[in-house]
Amino acid sequence: MTHQPVPFDDLDRKIVAALVANARTSFTEIGAAIGLSASAVKRRVDRMRETDVITGFTTTVRPAALGWRTEAYVEVYCDSAAPPRRLAEVVRDYPEIIAAMTVTGGADALLHVMATDVEHFEEVLERIRAEPFIRQTISYMVLSHLLTGSPEAGAAPPSTAPATATQ
Repeated sequence: MTHQPVPFDDLDRKIVAALVANARTSFTEIGAAIGLSASAVKRRVDRMRETDVITGFTTTVRPAALGWRTEAYVEVYCDSAAPPRRLAEVVRDYPEIIAAMTVTGGADALLHVMATDVEHFEEVLERIRAEPFIRQTISYMVLSHLLTGSPEAGAAPPSTAPATATQ
């Protein structure tokens, strides 16, 4: 199935921006901010969901509130016989790996790992290294987040939509 270009105008961009800033913003609030009725906003959101412009809604949680106090990025170097789908199968078995992607450069993949403490991270790293096709790993512990409003820091992006009152 091929995807046809989806009409996407300035109002759609404003709706998406409002939902990115706060996915719980009501259609009434969004409509008041951009000059549409709540039902018109809902129709546009439904269309964007049906055409995969909007693929879901999420909650951002501060990792430390859940006990995840140690954070690291791990470069993974695989044997040449390890296809990305095999790596994807493995990383799904680790709840501590919150993001994983193949990358350009020397490494084959980059893993974003959260752990309760350094000892927990070390245990996870040893399990990763024990996978038969992983040749080498290089780890980078996160000391602090320079962009404290980023989702990686456990914060929602700053709101760009004007605040409006609902009736």
